[in-house]
Amino acid sequence: MTLKELDRTPLVHRLARWAQQYPDDRAYTYMDYSENVDGVAVEMTWGELDRRARALAAVLRDGTDAGQRAAILAPQTLDYIIGFLGCHYARVIAVPLFSPDLPGHADRLVAVYGDAEPETVLTITSALPHVEAFFDQHTLPRPKQIITVDTIDTTRTWDDEPISADDLAYLQYTSGSTRVPAGVMLTHGNLAANAEQCWGTFDGIPRVSTGVNWLPLFHDMGLVTAVGLPIAYASPAVLMDPVAFIMRPIRWLELLSQQGHAFTCAPNFAYDYLSTKVSEEEKEGLDLSGVQVFMNGAETIREETLSRYLDAYGPKGLRPEVQVPAYGLAEATVYVSSSSRYEVPTVRAFDRDALGRGVLEPCDRDAERATVLVGCGQPYGQHVAVVDAETGVRLPDGHIGEMWIHGPNVTAGYWGRPEETAETFGAVLQGTLGDLPAGPWLRTGDLGVWYDGELYVTGRIKDLVIVDGRNHYPQDIEYTAYHAHEGVRREYVAAFALGGEETERLVVVAERNRRVPIKRLDLDAVTDAVRAAVKQHHDVRVHELVLIEPGGLPRTSSGKVSRHACRKAYLEGTLPVTDLSAATG
Repeated sequence: MTLKELDRTPLVHRLARWAQQYPDDRAYTYMDYSENVDGVAVEMTWGELDRRARALAAVLRDGTDAGQRAAILAPQTLDYIIGFLGCHYARVIAVPLFSPDLPGHADRLVAVYGDAEPETVLTITSALPHVEAFFDQHTLPRPKQIITVDTIDTTRTWDDEPISADDLAYLQYTSGSTRVPAGVMLTHGNLAANAEQCWGTFDGIPRVSTGVNWLPLFHDMGLVTAVGLPIAYASPAVLMDPVAFIMRPIRWLELLSQQGHAFTCAPNFAYDYLSTKVSEEEKEGLDLSGVQVFMNGAETIREETLSRYLDAYGPKGLRPEVQVPAYGLAEATVYVSSSSRYEVPTVRAFDRDALGRGVLEPCDRDAERATVLVGCGQPYGQHVAVVDAETGVRLPDGHIGEMWIHGPNVTAGYWGRPEETAETFGAVLQGTLGDLPAGPWLRTGDLGVWYDGELYVTGRIKDLVIVDGRNHYPQDIEYTAYHAHEGVRREYVAAFALGGEETERLVVVAERNRRVPIKRLDLDAVTDAVRAAVKQHHDVRVHELVLIEPGGLPRTSSGKVSRHACRKAYLEGTLPVTDLSAATG
């Protein structure tokens, strides 16, 4: 099957076009909640965005050459986007990061900065003291120049230089859920193609459909949907800082309610958050009938999340079909596959024992060994093959294997890691190819299955728990564990296996539920409940349950549970284990 031809024109070429054709159209609105609880709108037109990005390109190239790296160490404002696009015009490789004062990410920033070795740092005046302190506190090479984007001379001009779709545009550092963060090399063509793939799924209206986002711009989903999509189709966008959402989640829905035709996206936890943290009083006045897409991706998608969110906001105009489950990863720019916004998501029950054997067998939803999976639809403008990871042979529908991807959104590899790039991005299909190309294919490391014309994602290969020769998906065990006892905090559980003398041992690490008074917590009762539930539902014994303090579970930069980091902390004895003796003594 021949792939749909996608437009790989670099986005700054499109920005230049919009600046000529629609100079006074609103491009971006940043809602600033730092001083006013109701937010202050800061707007920028296509003409102004283009002028400022070009001025920055001129300043950048005063002190660095094309092909060098520039790290963006700034908070999430419009200046962040100017910094990103200024790098594109200057043909400098952007490294989208964050201000050093972002809590809990110092080690990651040191590792990523050291790997990228940028010559230039882009920031803003308010974050400059944090940037200076960052270099004072760590033994990292100082950049040749630190540019405050909000103070550049906007009268500077830039004469366009040739930019190829195959030129590197930026490095997207992975969240590091299973390894040290790696810099994914994205070309201008990758970003443009993936923006069109997202847009094709959204079925948007150019210059009308409005993106409303709070996701971090240093995260792949945030960057593509908040920056790539609007520029590709001259469509307006509304942004807010992630902290503003966490502090008062209703803000996201209030901004969406103001749009006549809108799309947005977030991980599964955000929809759970909105279903439980927003009062009926806060919901008054919401009208979500104009939202065409609530994309749900980046982590395991739960049926109960979709149901709870629909129950909470159906009365406010939310339609069931606009909840769009999706799958993606940075190595494929971000977007790979999703359901249609015109159809209700597919939710089906399969036999858990068969799933452990690597096949899908439908069963009754009420069956004792049932596991419910949410479908992620079909890919747009790319191929997804389910493959035997050992042999490279394409598997028939209904059989679980590693998902491989081929398309114009598959990126150029990992920065400075040629061996890992060859292994991950250079796979070749074996056996009968059918209508698929032999290669090259991206090996995702994720497990999935084609069933009844739809893609289902079942987990990560490296996270599989194998006990007594049987496969168990950690997210299923985690789900069982946090439903087993009220003392376990929902969604904050990690399950992993350790080597044993005869077989692997299952360890479950769970945060305690802060809503249950610590004096009422009975560790034995919690342990017994979790062990019984896991034994009943998965027929596997929990070797050890570790109850830790709220906030103690290691998570990736995108908020996902990091089982790899949790296992490491468990072995090193650094988990913040709850001390019940102090509470009762």
